[in-house]
Amino acid sequence: MSSSATGGEIAAMRRALELAALGPFSPNPRVGCVLLADDGSTVAEGYHRGAGTAHAEADALDQAGPAARGTTAVVTLEPCNHTGRTGPCSQRLIEAGVRRVVFAQPDPNPLATGGADTLRRAGIEVVTGVLEHESRRLNRVWSRALALGRPFVTWKFATTLDGRSAAADGTSRWISSTAAREDTHRLRAACDTMLVGTNTIAVDDPLLTVRDSAAAPVAHQPLRAVMGLRDLPATSRVFNGDAVTLRLRTHDPRAALAELWDLERRHVFLEGGPTLAAAFVRAGLVDEIVTYVAPMLLGAGRNAVADLGITTIAQALRPRVTDITVLDPAAPGEEPNVRVTLVPDPDTDPDTTTEESS
Repeated sequence: MSSSATGGEIAAMRRALELAALGPFSPNPRVGCVLLADDGSTVAEGYHRGAGTAHAEADALDQAGPAARGTTAVVTLEPCNHTGRTGPCSQRLIEAGVRRVVFAQPDPNPLATGGADTLRRAGIEVVTGVLEHESRRLNRVWSRALALGRPFVTWKFATTLDGRSAAADGTSRWISSTAAREDTHRLRAACDTMLVGTNTIAVDDPLLTVRDSAAAPVAHQPLRAVMGLRDLPATSRVFNGDAVTLRLRTHDPRAALAELWDLERRHVFLEGGPTLAAAFVRAGLVDEIVTYVAPMLLGAGRNAVADLGITTIAQALRPRVTDITVLDPAAPGEEPNVRVTLVPDPDTDPDTTTEESS
């Protein structure tokens, strides 16, 4: 990787990463762009605001107009080289007369890669690998989903100290604290799909929406996906108008994820019960685990996950802990909960896991 970027370009890349983080990640990556004049001043800024909208480079170029000629484009991702909903950014940069392009991360999408070579052939100087680590972290879930060819799956559950998700009578409200539930809504908002089974709908009748707070208003509602064959009452709250709901008429986790992938869904937040969770774990389709542990003992009741077919300690699944956070009480009389984030595969690169885990 080249490291010949100037100090001003590195500072501009940090700004481009800030801009990129403003946009949604799904189904496209988050990308930011800053155009610099020769004296290091900023000519224009841009970022990608979602599928079908201008890419970050085009956004910045549109704002700059003729002033883009002779500038340096600092971009968080290699300019794309294909025509999709919009045209190739590499060609836009060439036509605008940009003289130098500095980008952080090569585009992992085989349909879009090649922009750097196109720019070089046009005589534009290209510098790569500037703050690449930071860019990869920003798009870690998108990149991982692209590599897998299916949505990235985060399995979230709340549990007592003895691994129970509900008491013997079926009650589960509230195992987790107010702070843990608020944190869950933050994580839900970072995904594009929430997935549960039909049993969860029949028993708990959840709303499955992101509820906002004054500090973090909701920018969008994830798709509500309900997996399973049984029919559900039309009066179930999941069928109200607060968000779109999709029925996945299958018991096969791979089939469900394939259907969601075809709908351009890239990050699934699995909040179903222990049976659905076990099906995904057994199939090797969980990429991240987020659990909220409450200082509570039940001694009986529903397990957090159903039978995984493990009969001896040697077969135990041993996910790797990537983060432990104590969530201080947000309501009187509550005790702190602990959020533990893990990756099922101990060899997984932490830069390609967890969209919002800290």
